[in-house]
Amino acid sequence: MRYGKLHSWELIFVGSLLLPTQSFVSADGSSGQTVILGDVPFFIPPSPVSQFLFGEDAKSRDLLLSVGGDFTGGLVPISVIATNNSMFDDDALDSILEGYKSKDDVWNVSFLAGMYISYSGGARNPSISLLASPKQWGNQLVLRHVSVYLISCTKIRWRFQAFRLYNDEQQSFLYGTVSDGQGGFQQLSAHVDGAATETIAVPSRLYFSPDVDKPLAGKRLAVKDIYDVKDLRTGCGNRAFYNQYQPKNTTAPAIQRLLDGGMVLVGKTKTSQFANGETATDDWVDLHAPYNPRGDGYQDGSSSSTGSGTALAAYEWLDFAVGSDTGGSMRGPAGANGLFGNRPSHGAVSLDDVMPLSPELDTAGIFSRDAKLWAQAGHWWYQGFKSFSKFPSKILFPIDSFGSSFLANPPPAGTAGAIFNAFIVKLETFLNTTRTEINVAGLWNATKPLGVSAPSLRVLLNTTYADLITLDQIQLVADPFIDDYKASHGGRMPFINPTPLVRWGYGRSLPPTRKDEALTNKTIFLDWFGSEIVKGGNKETCSESIFLYPQSSGGTNYRNRYIGPPSTPLGFSTSRIAVHAETPDMVVPGEGTLLVFLER
Repeated sequence: MRYGKLHSWELIFVGSLLLPTQSFVSADGSSGQTVILGDVPFFIPPSPVSQFLFGEDAKSRDLLLSVGGDFTGGLVPISVIATNNSMFDDDALDSILEGYKSKDDVWNVSFLAGMYISYSGGARNPSISLLASPKQWGNQLVLRHVSVYLISCTKIRWRFQAFRLYNDEQQSFLYGTVSDGQGGFQQLSAHVDGAATETIAVPSRLYFSPDVDKPLAGKRLAVKDIYDVKDLRTGCGNRAFYNQYQPKNTTAPAIQRLLDGGMVLVGKTKTSQFANGETATDDWVDLHAPYNPRGDGYQDGSSSSTGSGTALAAYEWLDFAVGSDTGGSMRGPAGANGLFGNRPSHGAVSLDDVMPLSPELDTAGIFSRDAKLWAQAGHWWYQGFKSFSKFPSKILFPIDSFGSSFLANPPPAGTAGAIFNAFIVKLETFLNTTRTEINVAGLWNATKPLGVSAPSLRVLLNTTYADLITLDQIQLVADPFIDDYKASHGGRMPFINPTPLVRWGYGRSLPPTRKDEALTNKTIFLDWFGSEIVKGGNKETCSESIFLYPQSSGGTNYRNRYIGPPSTPLGFSTSRIAVHAETPDMVVPGEGTLLVFLER
């Protein structure tokens, strides 16, 4: 939000004319208001952002603002409209307001209860010629002489932001947030009457204008609740953890980078407990699992960035959602909810002030419904990478993932295989190449490093992932939390969901040397994969090839399906390649889901 001189994208509440309101108390004890305009609920923060100066106080035809002072009385919605057209008439007004309606989900005609027209052109005597009662816009308070008088409205002084309130019908959010204007955030306590879920407040898109310094200005962002945000609690999917610790003093650098780019944080989303993989019916005990909006709405949303994935898939009013990926927590929800989602190169963005699962494996990802916006956000977020002038020249097609008969027997029309094949054909045309069949398991047998006795990748990496995530999280999260909770609750244990309990139990059974062994095996695979499979490119390309594999074939996994008790995540599959090789891995959604990764 730009404070100071008003611009053409402003939409505000100003006092003090009477408008029916409902007061409430926010999380920090300050009061705010909800109002209904055109059957749409809005939230008005308790503090104004600036003050009108007009009439004799105005220094020029531009509208000047100052901050401070007391304010009392009711509120009136007002639209501030800037124009450089020296002959501003009904046609000009209609054109601007039609643009508002098409661009913004917050603005509606109720904000024409007041209207301030500010002229920004060069004419010395601009003319404003509007009908007294334009047929489609209703009653108005029109400034006839630019930046000098408000007809019949001499008490309008204070300027408040307008936030539209939405219900979280998918139960994806832990809570909504609003900025405190000082670099921190407050938990939103506004609630829409009749709603049984959390309420999220979003600002008008008309407030923002992207530029070089803030290319993502006004984009609405939701954040997985393992990332610290200043003045908010971090819960990590556990109610005892949420209540044990005070609100944070800083915002995680990964999130701050997005806020610095202009994004607006609107809420924190649910995570499966301590970012461990959980299924909806079996394992979500402390919190209720969010709803996947696809199909009939009752498929599992996957884990652990479930809240972020389901929210972004369901809500057009949300632009981006941040999650994390250690073993698949971005890629799983992206595929299940039909989104673009990614696991970046390991270390692409700082994970300071983020709850760890395993620092050697953890990465930060972002969901999007739009590939171009997804790329824009990624280019801003992930820094320190080189730019390349050409795309990779090879497409690696692992037959041990797709099946050896995929090419010999083209999949029937309408099947996931046919959708995969159509995408790959288009990619071949774009890159002017043809796919290269490989067998990853066979290549390991033929080219594995000297001195490595493991007969297969499955044997080499069978326990590597499980060893690292359990040993790291026990040391960095579980034991400190349990000790703190016991100390403040008379020795009583906090409640822990079944999945983390099972995994931590496995980790506690391991010998002290197990982590070093796991890291050694991970390094063996990382070096081998980079030298034998996805090889480095040259000055023109990031990598020599693109590696494609199917994440899913578009089958269903309903949230009322009982799978059974949780188990330790042993084994190795294609989806674990990027985890151990530290390569970026990106989900391309469809009826089935393809994943793509490149050299790290």
